[in-house]
Amino acid sequence: MSKRLVAIMIAAGLGAAGCATQDAPMTARSAPPPAPITKEAYDSAVRNAEAQYKVSKDACETRAGNAKDICIAEAKGKEKVAKADAEASYKNTPAAREDARVARAEAAHDVAKEKCDDLAGNAKDVCVKEADAALTKAKADAKVARVDADTKQDVAMKEADARRQADADKRDADYKVAAEKCDALSSTAKATCISEAKLKYGKN
Repeated sequence: MSKRLVAIMIAAGLGAAGCATQDAPMTARSAPPPAPITKEAYDSAVRNAEAQYKVSKDACETRAGNAKDICIAEAKGKEKVAKADAEASYKNTPAAREDARVARAEAAHDVAKEKCDDLAGNAKDVCVKEADAALTKAKADAKVARVDADTKQDVAMKEADARRQADADKRDADYKVAAEKCDALSSTAKATCISEAKLKYGKN
């Protein structure tokens, strides 16, 4: 089996008719971050994935031999990906999104290896090695994407902290100027002036 054909199989992932999902190519970076969901939505997605797996698995019973094995692998992969995507949406963290990318790659890998069983000898060995290599690359890309997201998140938090500190420093400076101006007033007016300055600059 050529490298191009195996690459197409991996990219297609669970794309076979009947048992396959119609997801986009299962690469670590191709899928956009899932939208956040509630716990109720997560639980519902998990139940739906399990129900769909049963339906797909039952459909596989009409097949025989390796075609049946491929069909079951596709059904399992679809369930695995759906659950991982739901968890990534629910947790909404770089690590959870990495897990979802890995699940997608592993599902595609399992299907690709089942398809390799239709071959024999060196052609089968090459097919398996290519599937393994595609999985290794996908996991590596998933890790890079997670580290990149972690770094961006860390930078964003540091920038937010810096802005908060800068705003506090500016308020302190403005308050000191306002308080100094109050010193030129009489006692009653000065007290009122100080109170107003404290209120304005959040010193109460």
